[in-house]
Amino acid sequence: MQAERALDQVMEYGGRLTGFTEEHAAEAIKGGQYILQSIHSGLLGVSVRTGRDPCDETLILAFYRELALLFWLDDCHDRALLNPSQLAAVEQALGQGTPCTVAGFEGGNVLRASLAGLAYDPRDYTHLLADTRHYCAALRAGKAQTQGTEGWSYAEHLQNGIDSIAYKNVFCCLSLLWGLDMASWRMRPDFCHALRLISTIGRVQNDLHGWAKDLRVGETDNVAIRLNRCYPDLPVPQFLKDELAGHTRLLHQAMAEGSFPAPWGQLFDVMLTIRTQYYRTSVSRYRDGAEGADEVGRNSWRPTG
Repeated sequence: MQAERALDQVMEYGGRLTGFTEEHAAEAIKGGQYILQSIHSGLLGVSVRTGRDPCDETLILAFYRELALLFWLDDCHDRALLNPSQLAAVEQALGQGTPCTVAGFEGGNVLRASLAGLAYDPRDYTHLLADTRHYCAALRAGKAQTQGTEGWSYAEHLQNGIDSIAYKNVFCCLSLLWGLDMASWRMRPDFCHALRLISTIGRVQNDLHGWAKDLRVGETDNVAIRLNRCYPDLPVPQFLKDELAGHTRLLHQAMAEGSFPAPWGQLFDVMLTIRTQYYRTSVSRYRDGAEGADEVGRNSWRPTG
């Protein structure tokens, strides 16, 4: 799909969401392109069974829009794009698949209706709604714990982070659009174990990278910050790097034992590296510091393709 046209179409959709910016669209397309290009051969193989073309622009655009929605929801919590009652109504609508009458959410209604119609397997749409509920609940819980008198433990941060990193949402959306049968795979303990591991890896990568930035803005929903406050003598960066190495070894072991067919193996592999991709090329969202704060837009990043 022509990337500039994709950006225009995601922005057209996002223009009907209060507070949606070009950053949301650009980051979604950048990540979405990286994933789809990395698993293209696997999707091509599955298409023999499903008839879903990896290059189908309708499917690609729906994937980009869902990723952009996840970025927007995150910022609804971090940047208060909606008031609490509006956000509660929006989250309920997204989690239940029902229309929402909140002004400035017309785009969300369109996306949910579109995904319901595009689902290769209706079970994936049901799971996507549940994953969205878990994602929103994790965002709320993470924000609430920063305002409490007692912070979470390391284990509680990781548990919540498995949902707030939204990897399940990404996997489920891909399955919904291209018929990857994730609804059946979710019934296998080895697949669920691998999914939990890759989500844990993503959360630790995210918090380790964002440690300095979160400290600067007063954000405490970060496992590195929590560890540093609870155990000031602990070499937190090295500890978390060791944790990442261990989780990665466990993931590779789970993948080898599970023998997951394409594109699942490719997808787990690409999610191991996608955060590095974001940190290196992010418009501003994942930059450490304020160097990218005023550089969002077409002149600072153009999607490839």
